[in-house]
Amino acid sequence: MKVLVTGASGFLGRHVTRALLGAGHEVRALVRRLSPRLRGATQVEGDLDDGASLARALEGIEQVQHLAGLVSRDPKDASRMMRVHVDGTRRLLEGARSAGVRRVVLASSSGTIGVSKDPDFVANEGTPWAIGVVKGWPYYLSKIYQEQVALGFAEAGQEVVILNPTLLLGPGDDRLSSTDDVRRFLQRKIPVVPEGGVSFVDVRDVASVFVTAMEKGRSGQRYLLGGPNWTFATFFGRLERLSKVPGPRLKLPERWQRVGATLLEELASWRGIQPSLDRISVEMAQHFWYIDSSRAREELGFEARDPQETLADTVRYLRKHFLSEEEPDTWLPA
Repeated sequence: MKVLVTGASGFLGRHVTRALLGAGHEVRALVRRLSPRLRGATQVEGDLDDGASLARALEGIEQVQHLAGLVSRDPKDASRMMRVHVDGTRRLLEGARSAGVRRVVLASSSGTIGVSKDPDFVANEGTPWAIGVVKGWPYYLSKIYQEQVALGFAEAGQEVVILNPTLLLGPGDDRLSSTDDVRRFLQRKIPVVPEGGVSFVDVRDVASVFVTAMEKGRSGQRYLLGGPNWTFATFFGRLERLSKVPGPRLKLPERWQRVGATLLEELASWRGIQPSLDRISVEMAQHFWYIDSSRAREELGFEARDPQETLADTVRYLRKHFLSEEEPDTWLPA
């Protein structure tokens, strides 16, 4: 099929583009700037804000993989994330409907529903949106509103499938949009063991499901995609054994961690630099991001690989490209 990919130059986008090309699909990528990394895909310069370029990108397209997004924990980026995730998605879906596109597969986040202070909590697709929990975290709030827009189009008869991966790890995150916390661990910049827990998944396993969802996904449904559900203590312990980098040992009450992060933010603001630790990251790490991927396994054939392989490949990539004095190579999927 002829498939349009938005966000094709991002971490997940490049893996999805590779998976689509490997499956024999003809890929067109909507990009802000032409990229030599998107080999095999036809690139159209444009933006979701530009109706003319969006119409050109959608011409003759049968399906859309909508991966474009902005990942940030900075409250100052809240308005930008709303414009990208909510307004941009609405324009794309309107354009796709006008262009006769059969289906749109949307990349969201498990954090729209899969987050709680309860260590026994495990989300499934029937779990309500976690608006009360994430209301102070603009990225996840914007993704909830994005899902609401998409499901509204699905209710009106347009085919829309939503995929909700957990934390994406693996090779190729050259913008550190998803793997930066692992990099900070390797640099010994995480001083305290958080009280919460995390789920993560290999970006390569997620990319293959995006291809499968084009035919097997049910319109108007979401699918959670995750690997193991681990406490941060377990996660850091696995990273320590694999990387031989000592992990954090200190444990502090959540209130103290928040106070410390706030002071660091204020100091960094005064000095005009980025803080080494921010309040939102501390708050998020006190929660449990556990999910159940049963629906994706049963309906889309999703299988998460051995988490040790994912962690090893993530560490290897980060060490080569971000923690070495050598000039980093331009990474391309093999």
